[in-house]
Amino acid sequence: MTTSLQDGQSAAGRAAARDSPLAAQVSGAAQGKGDAHDLAPSPWLHARPLLPPPDATRGCAADRRKKKDLDVLEMPSIPNPFPELCCSPFTSVLSAGLFPKANSRKKQVIKVYSEDETSRALEVPSDITARDVCQLLILKNHYIDDHSWTLFEHLPHIGLERTLEDHELVIEVLSNWGMEEENKLYFRKNYAKYEFFKNPMYFFPEHMVSFATETNGEISPTQILQMFLSSSTYPEIHGFLHAKEQGKKSWKKIYFLLRRSGLYFSTKGTSKEPRHLQFFSEFGNSDIYVSLAGKKKHGAPTNYGFCFKPNKAGGPRDLKMLCAEEEQSRTCWVTAIRLLKYGMQLYQNYMHPYQGRGGCSSQSISPMRSISENSLVAMDFSGQKSRVIENPTEALSVAVEEGLAWRKKGCLRLGSHGSPTASSQSSATNMAIHRSQPWFHHKISRDEAQRLIIQQGLVDGVFLVRDSQSNPKTFVLSMSHGQKIKHFQIIPIEDDGEMFHTLDDGHTRFTDLIQLVEFYQLNKGVLPCKLKHYCSRIAL
Repeated sequence: MTTSLQDGQSAAGRAAARDSPLAAQVSGAAQGKGDAHDLAPSPWLHARPLLPPPDATRGCAADRRKKKDLDVLEMPSIPNPFPELCCSPFTSVLSAGLFPKANSRKKQVIKVYSEDETSRALEVPSDITARDVCQLLILKNHYIDDHSWTLFEHLPHIGLERTLEDHELVIEVLSNWGMEEENKLYFRKNYAKYEFFKNPMYFFPEHMVSFATETNGEISPTQILQMFLSSSTYPEIHGFLHAKEQGKKSWKKIYFLLRRSGLYFSTKGTSKEPRHLQFFSEFGNSDIYVSLAGKKKHGAPTNYGFCFKPNKAGGPRDLKMLCAEEEQSRTCWVTAIRLLKYGMQLYQNYMHPYQGRGGCSSQSISPMRSISENSLVAMDFSGQKSRVIENPTEALSVAVEEGLAWRKKGCLRLGSHGSPTASSQSSATNMAIHRSQPWFHHKISRDEAQRLIIQQGLVDGVFLVRDSQSNPKTFVLSMSHGQKIKHFQIIPIEDDGEMFHTLDDGHTRFTDLIQLVEFYQLNKGVLPCKLKHYCSRIAL
């Protein structure tokens, strides 16, 4: 039987050799010959004598099988309509290209911290972006995604911090860290990350903006923003800044000018002539950082410092430290540098926050859209059918009535138990229920409250409530408005044995702080604006 099979295979080899020498080589290799000379047609293979079969029956069957194989091989060849599906005998029947490619991206472990110093380790691919890391943490911790979650790069040894842009590669940022540096990635909210696209008037003061070419008429803040995104024209940011002299501890007040090519300073007063301008720093290979403790670590004259730091790891000598006179000035400089460095990429990050590199899939998640105040209308639900209140005077009176209804609701909440003992217990509960709210911060100082609000963005309506340090029985509402932080004292008052909280000397009273905050989230009242975003310390 073995002899007949070998003879049949040799016949197949002869038939293949007649068609193509290459086919003869492949046929010989498929027979299992291991040497190199077996790849060519061998003369001895055709002349080798056959051994007699062990019995006649098996020999006849082998002869019939041999004749049948020869008949099949002698049939005319039919062209293969699918040559791309054919494969060599050396390869497997299914091509590797038909299988899905394995994910060849290398994965690394990163650690992300929250504001309360709790951390979480994540295994991420090497090309994951900052936005993808935020999305991953949002999903794992079941947070609401309002597009304000941000990764921060924190450098404690030099007291610097910056916002990682959504498109930046996290692993690339970490590769620039020194081995002995205790740098960290923080995950928290930053409401001001793209606020300049919504309210550019707060970010570009008129006295700090000029134009290289003459303009016809007054330029609006929106047009200034469009110029930053354009490649042909750009506005110039100018003003005085304190600069730290290289290799010295002293600071010098100099007139600076920001252009698309870099940051320059004038050697002669406020002159903008080319012969008086000297190059200070470019931002193509540098990142812009905000100083957290400029006075303490670098001897800065104010607390509104920022600096240029090279992308690659470098020491404090490589830093180019600057310091502004106020927060609005620093915000203007930093925002303009971000726009000149990244341009349209920032606008794409703002408009399409979910276009990441696939670090985590978020296509199935519907983003939470914020509702514009301009789309809200006053409505009356008192009748059988609801109606829109179009008269502004009537809408205002309804708002006043709503404020009075809050006080009645509070009184009903206090007296709902029906007994003086239950009422007093309920009052005590209402006085302490605010401690579980994310916007309440127990026993933090005024400076700490300001630091938290600045960290999460000087956007109108960012707020927190804290205990008063000057009067232990009162509370303080700290909020941001117009790039400044304002503090309002919440005073407790007693009326007929019941305790209330008020911001306006008792004109509007609330039974607890939760009711007060909810009211001013809907109504401006005595505040400069409504409460919109609360500062919270999250735990990972």
